[in-house]
Amino acid sequence: MFERCVILEEDKRAEQAFMDYLINERNYSANTALAYKQDILDFQTFLNQQAIAGFRAVTFMDVRLYLTELKKEKYARTSVARKLSSLRSFYTFMLRENLVSTNPFTSVSHAKNQLRLPKFFYSEEMEALFQVVYRDDEALTLRNRVMLELLYGTGIRVSECAGVLLSDIDKTYQAILIRGKGNKERYVPYGAFLEDAITVYLGGGRKKLMAAHHKEHDVLLVNHYGDPLTTRGIRYCLTKIIDEAALTRKIHPHMLRHTFATDLLNNGADMRTVQELLGHASLSSTQIYTHVTKEHLKATYMKHHPRA
Repeated sequence: MFERCVILEEDKRAEQAFMDYLINERNYSANTALAYKQDILDFQTFLNQQAIAGFRAVTFMDVRLYLTELKKEKYARTSVARKLSSLRSFYTFMLRENLVSTNPFTSVSHAKNQLRLPKFFYSEEMEALFQVVYRDDEALTLRNRVMLELLYGTGIRVSECAGVLLSDIDKTYQAILIRGKGNKERYVPYGAFLEDAITVYLGGGRKKLMAAHHKEHDVLLVNHYGDPLTTRGIRYCLTKIIDEAALTRKIHPHMLRHTFATDLLNNGADMRTVQELLGHASLSSTQIYTHVTKEHLKATYMKHHPRA
């Protein structure tokens, strides 16, 4: 977007203090903190181009001008909203630390995005996916079976799936310890399908892959070398499963999490329980699924009621 700029030393210190705050006090991941940092660097470059002398000198009108520049650059509405949120949080932190006297982002708003309903798999599509991972008992197929049963059966994120250890699985209570965003931990229950898939995988597929390459570690999902399967690796494997299932519409792995939540609500689960299972900090994050279930109810009504 903008060329790089020279940054004032006091601004560098403020930026570093904010990064430390995000990671050490807010327990944000390194990737999340990096996203905040990039938004701040882009804003600093804009300040340099406009000859504005650092964070302290920024006014409300400067922020409005920045929004105009973002619009000229054709940034997506979601990207602009994220940048505003990042900078508003940054200035709130600096105000708390007496590094600035005002927060020029407080009164700046951006048009809200049109509500986007989460996309999910229909039952026929889920059946097609499971047919792929139950077609044989090859080592990697057994691994993929556990991966799919785990993601759909618990609703955990792909990144959380990559972090599951053997020691996290409590077979007595059929629950798994999940480490979520901000290092927050939660237990999620699992059912008989995942229980069976794990038992077969540990006794065959994983054991075979680990032994073939003389590997020793506690991570549940492994690649063909016996090493821990990364988040990127899980996405790649899921994409292959989706391709082999011959599903035609544009889909992504996170839809398994959406499907988990939607199916629970459609079958009578309460909102608070789904929130806890998903690991959402706020109920508002979970409530978007009510829009999906309402659409489902409406479609069912229109299809089956004689007076619809």
